[in-house]
Amino acid sequence: MDLKPGDVVTLKSGGHLLTVVEVNEDSVACMWMGGEGDLFRETLPLAVLERAGVEDEDEDEAEEDLDDEDEDEDDDEEDEEEDEDKPRKK
Repeated sequence: MDLKPGDVVTLKSGGHLLTVVEVNEDSVACMWMGGEGDLFRETLPLAVLERAGVEDEDEDEAEEDLDDEDEDEDDDEEDEEEDEDKPRKK
């Protein structure tokens, strides 16, 4: 696994998300924030880590906004179809 500082990893057994600080030959120095806001740093063997599947929050929000827009467009199309079925008043 090719890691660089700034990558987000986790223990293969689970737990907190860890940020890679330094990469050595067989070990990785990581930092993470504890539940009470304490900052921790530990050097761990590379064999116990895996890359975390973390997405950028801004990307998540952008995707949600696009999904909301698609739903609104679908609702508008349904309203137009219902209007076509109704007789029009003059």
